This record gives sequence, C-alpha cells and structure tokens, in this order.
Amino acid sequence: MITLVLGGTRSGKSGYAEHLLPADAPVRYLATAARRPGDAEWDARLDAHRARRPPAWETVESPDVPALVRAGGGPLLVDDLATWLTGVLDDTGAWDSPTAPPAVAERVAALVDAVAAAPGRVVLVSAEVGLGVVPATRSGRVFRDELGALNAALAAVADEVVLLVAGLTLRLK
Repeated sequence: MITLVLGGTRSGKSGYAEHLLPADAPVRYLATAARRPGDAEWDARLDAHRARRPPAWETVESPDVPALVRAGGGPLLVDDLATWLTGVLDDTGAWDSPTAPPAVAERVAALVDAVAAAPGRVVLVSAEVGLGVVPATRSGRVFRDELGALNAALAAVADEVVLLVAGLTLRLK
C-alpha cells in the first residue's frame, strides 16, 4: 500500500505519517534532508525529527529515493519529497535554466515508477505549496511548479492520499 501525505509547513504531516507505521517493528525512515554546516536551527529540526522516531526504526540518509523504494525490505517512510526535489533541482542546474532540464522529469519519473512498483508498504511525505500566492522569484515558481507536478504524479499511483491542514486530516483518495 502506498500512502502520500501532503501538507504545509507545521501542518502535522510528518507526525501523521509516522503514526501510520508500527512503532514496535522495523521501519526504514528515509530522511532526505541533509545537514548544513553552521546551521544550528536546521540541525535542531533534524534532531527533533530523529528523537521522536521509535528505536526499532532505521534512519537512512540518501538522495537515491527510487533505489530505496525499489529495494523493498519492509515498511518505508520517506520524509520529505520537497527536500528531495530541491536536491534534484540543485543537481540539474534547474535554478539557472530557462526551463526545467529534462533530467528533472527523468528523475521524477524514476521515482514515480519506483513507487508504482513498490514491493511493500511505502508512506511518502511531501509539502503542498501550491495553495498560496504566486512566488515573486523564478526559483520559487520553478520549485512550486515542479513540486506540484511531482505530487500529482505520485497521487495518481498512490492507494491513499491525505492532506493535513492545521493538524486536521482531509482524505483525498
């Protein structure tokens, strides 16, 4: 079963996703956020996420989300895909390109294909950023547009999609 959990900043999406999986059984928790040298506030956020994970869970830090989804091996929680996509946009030079490079679509398609063929339980967490104003910068618009497309593609292959707003859950699919 594939569940996509969407929500805005501090909406409760990560906590909700974590509660979908057993606390007393092995779960692979794929953390897509990397530490940033010298950013104590960011480190504190990552540490808070790690501290609330059950001891039976294994934390994996890797940008190769498709490979880990394909690997199976028990329940997998991926948190979060907005951070993963930011890395993809960085890696492909999308911020400075007049249009998103083809490599962005290729990596997104690889992830969607892996999720669609996932051999086990997968819970995906992603930000919903398309409900607000149009970003004032090109990079903001690129991110919003590419994340919206990624979320839509994942929602199409997911068995269940939920949206969290102000800590409340709305079942979309």
